[in-house]
Amino acid sequence: MHITKIIGWLRHSIVLALIACALLVGWLLLKPGREDLPWTPLSLTDPIGMATRGKIVDLTGERDQCLALLESSGLEFTPRDPFGKDQCRVDDAVRASAGQTLLPLAPASVSPSCPMAIGLLLWQAQVVEPQAQAILGSKVTNIETFGSYSCRRMYARDDGPWSEHATADALDVSGFALADGRRISVLKDWNGNADKARFLRAVRDGACDLFATTLSPDYNAAHADHLHLDLANRGTMSWRACR
Repeated sequence: MHITKIIGWLRHSIVLALIACALLVGWLLLKPGREDLPWTPLSLTDPIGMATRGKIVDLTGERDQCLALLESSGLEFTPRDPFGKDQCRVDDAVRASAGQTLLPLAPASVSPSCPMAIGLLLWQAQVVEPQAQAILGSKVTNIETFGSYSCRRMYARDDGPWSEHATADALDVSGFALADGRRISVLKDWNGNADKARFLRAVRDGACDLFATTLSPDYNAAHADHLHLDLANRGTMSWRACR
């Protein structure tokens, strides 16, 4: 009986060792970069990786750290004074300066939270602009929006969870203006297989890697005219809603 236990223990140990070896080999084959490792600092020069979205969400409540990172990007912006109260209190909103190209939000008065601005910077640089050049052959001059801050609950209901718009941790994108004069509208251009539709779906898919929530016309009628992007904190698992 004693020998049987020893043999069983050895078999168990061998199985664990084989699993550990397989994980190590997988790790070496994947060769993850900084952007895939959750314990490394977020860098705006790294490509978008598996850990990028979680790092952006983790900037919520870290105003000084977030503003310092935003300053390092070269973006011309103005931190806003805190405003709102209770569930609608915003301490880290920023306004990108009109006329700069790194984050050309329209209207220029839109003021997302600092973490949201970080996510939008990465989206513009690594998703929106490359896809515009590849699919449409032109640069993006404006990301047109319905705004960021709105003190309300989800779907403007009288009760239930508060919207991420209540803390400016969301942005509704209605379309894009191009340097060649064309305009892409989520409402008018989403359906079909034309280049404008391909572009909109590509930037939606790319947003899913950066934002906790990305909702498009594919989700429901309430999003027929915009892409909803937000940084909802869903805990350590950091799962995403992408539709």
